[in-house]
Amino acid sequence: MNLETLEITDDMGSLLSVLPKDISLKLTAMENISSLLEVVLDLGRPSECRFSDRSSIISPQKISVKDIKYVVDRIGEFGDDNRAGIEHTLHRISAIRNRKSEIIGLTCRVGRAVYGTMKIIEDLIRSGQSILLLGRPGVGKTTMLREVARFLADEVNKRVVIVDTSNEIAGDGDIPHIAIGGARRMHVATPSLQHGVMIEAVENHMPEVIIIDEIGTELETTAARTIAERGVQLIGTAHGNTLENLMLNPTLSDLIGGIQTVTLGDDEARRRKTRKSVLERKSIPTFPIVVEIQNWYQVSIHQNVGKIVDIILRGQNYFPERRWLGLNGVFESSSAGEKEMGSNQKEIDLDKQITKNRYGKVTRILPFGINRSKIIQLIDANQIPIDLVDDLDRAELVVTTKQFFREMPQLLKKAEDLGKSILVLKRNSTTYIREFLEDLNGDDNHKNSVDDAIQEVSLAAEQIRSGEDKVILNPQTSYLRKLQHQVAEDLRLASFSVGKDPRRRVTIARK
Repeated sequence: MNLETLEITDDMGSLLSVLPKDISLKLTAMENISSLLEVVLDLGRPSECRFSDRSSIISPQKISVKDIKYVVDRIGEFGDDNRAGIEHTLHRISAIRNRKSEIIGLTCRVGRAVYGTMKIIEDLIRSGQSILLLGRPGVGKTTMLREVARFLADEVNKRVVIVDTSNEIAGDGDIPHIAIGGARRMHVATPSLQHGVMIEAVENHMPEVIIIDEIGTELETTAARTIAERGVQLIGTAHGNTLENLMLNPTLSDLIGGIQTVTLGDDEARRRKTRKSVLERKSIPTFPIVVEIQNWYQVSIHQNVGKIVDIILRGQNYFPERRWLGLNGVFESSSAGEKEMGSNQKEIDLDKQITKNRYGKVTRILPFGINRSKIIQLIDANQIPIDLVDDLDRAELVVTTKQFFREMPQLLKKAEDLGKSILVLKRNSTTYIREFLEDLNGDDNHKNSVDDAIQEVSLAAEQIRSGEDKVILNPQTSYLRKLQHQVAEDLRLASFSVGKDPRRRVTIARK
């Protein structure tokens, strides 16, 4: 999908205007400032800019008390949650304080209004059912929530009220940002009062839809259930990447029906062929639909959440519906369902190994379920001689993810029938896409360094399983360290970086 199908506004000038001038000038000169996520200013350390796949030093000059004060004097007041904003913008500034409550660090988060992000779930939004959005921090949950509010208020003509803790959805100041359209916004004085404002919104303002960001406490889950039971459509976000994460969270699991332990009688246990103590869902889910956001272009959807939770608790496999935006902004999808992997179904296990063939001469690639815009960015940045196509007949290679390959949708079946080479990446992430492109381009030195970095983590994991508390790895570049952190996470191990470049290295430990 081309980025042109989304309209993005970030009002970067307002954020740059509150930063110290030397930092602002250096950021302005960056070519990729449009993808900037955060600027970090910590007392006594160099300023840092963060992007979705990396971070870098803006200026080697250390941040001073004067620099911190410069920013604080030009933004709104900090609330009890140590968050502030810039009036009439969506930018968020979060503070770190010392024991004397003095600000010693700032995280300046870029706020963007992205029009078109909810197109991929428009039919679900129109259905009137309550929807919960999940995803890792920074993936775009609040951005999509903001667009949903505008869409329902302006295009569906519903009465929409946003409960806006920290002013993150509708921006700082008394007048909400135009990105929410005609939706109304209620401020929350302090995060601990969010649940009360949720109920107040329903009782005082007769909304048809309530929008809420970051449901995280027992009181808020109870308020959410109360709102849903009154027939109001509730659209919110919660902490957690997947439906399974929510099921393991004792506080938030109530949003999807709650989990309880039930003791069965002997006859019932024999009939079910289970132990006498089993896990079951407690009640009807507050949110019948859960959407896991991978990025602006790709989501996984769980409809009829109650049934899906029951399937998972019974230990059966369930694959959610997957949707991704293709060319011209039209979304495609794979069907959802309860599936068992057949013994004759192929599965490629890819830490990095892909197929036995080298693809140095391949130029025409069809991405399927892969972030096309990220591939384009990496191709352009590294001048890799690759053409992306959307016609299977023209493609010399199809690249997809492990999840899609397991489900084997129609296009992949057709590709196999035509004898096309299918390359399977472990994840749809920048790390794996970059590695695939570099390997495709024949960069053997890079390939070997990646092999060595991954092998180090595997060996460390064996040492920890043998009784070691932690293992310190060899110094690596920032890119390879991030890759090692990902491998450690896959192996369910803790990892953290220590030291300074060029001697900075990863330490692997048990969780």
